[in-house]
Amino acid sequence: MALTVIGSMAFDSIETPFGKKRDILGGSATFASISASFFTPVNIISVVGTDFSEKYIKMFQKRGVDTRGIEIKKGNTFRWEAKYNYDLSHAETLSTHLNVFDGFRPLIPAHIKPVDNLLLANIDPDLQSYIFSKIKPKGLVACDTMNLWIQHRRKSLLNLLKKIDLFLLNDAEARQLSGESNLLDAAKFISKSGVKMVVIKKGEHGALFFSGKLRFMVPAYLLERITDPTGAGDTFAGGMMGYLTRQASVNDRSLRKALVYGSILASFAVEQFSVEGLTNITRKDINSRYRHFEKLTKF
Repeated sequence: MALTVIGSMAFDSIETPFGKKRDILGGSATFASISASFFTPVNIISVVGTDFSEKYIKMFQKRGVDTRGIEIKKGNTFRWEAKYNYDLSHAETLSTHLNVFDGFRPLIPAHIKPVDNLLLANIDPDLQSYIFSKIKPKGLVACDTMNLWIQHRRKSLLNLLKKIDLFLLNDAEARQLSGESNLLDAAKFISKSGVKMVVIKKGEHGALFFSGKLRFMVPAYLLERITDPTGAGDTFAGGMMGYLTRQASVNDRSLRKALVYGSILASFAVEQFSVEGLTNITRKDINSRYRHFEKLTKF
């Protein structure tokens, strides 16, 4: 079984208190696919412009990511520019240029199988629903989102939640969507929409999982240095879904471990700009951090 990831591929220009980089590789599908590739074969579906370097395509392929779903259109790749202050939990968007991503409606490659798991990474819920309707997935389906879609595509997002298995959003977005200040009440509200499992990401404070009476939390991995938090949530989602795709079944134990692996992959991502924190590590590095995580959380 493989994991299919649909989302954005972009060039980001990012400034944090620890540095500044222009036109670096980013996008929700980029971070999620690379993260998931540590556990399972990945199919990526996205669109880039003619300014997208072949070296990045080869980088994905080297990691076992099938790139046949990347459409190359005449024009420029999606670009996003943002600035973080010392509160790294919030990015100030300076500019957004959708470019070839504007109005993107991909053709689903023939090798994409409905039985594979599906991650609808952070993009417009209307596009997520379009992909869902075209693939007609039978495997585990997860969906990520952001405050922009909750504000402007709320109805579309709520309709999509009736069809999927796992919904990921951060704590501010959970409160925004539900209108509840308490995260437990927010999770209950979201669950009533029809989605089976809810993961509320809390950044440096970890993540919460809710599914019926099954509730648990994992802390974030302790780091001495955070350089750039861009893509941390996408990396978390990719790591979690990549791990679950590799498992024979989705149960209490596999879900708990999936959240831990998601947290660990995100910890690598934030240590460097772009995807360098992910492309410079191996499974040995991940396993080492997993064992350390066990020691940190044992009591």
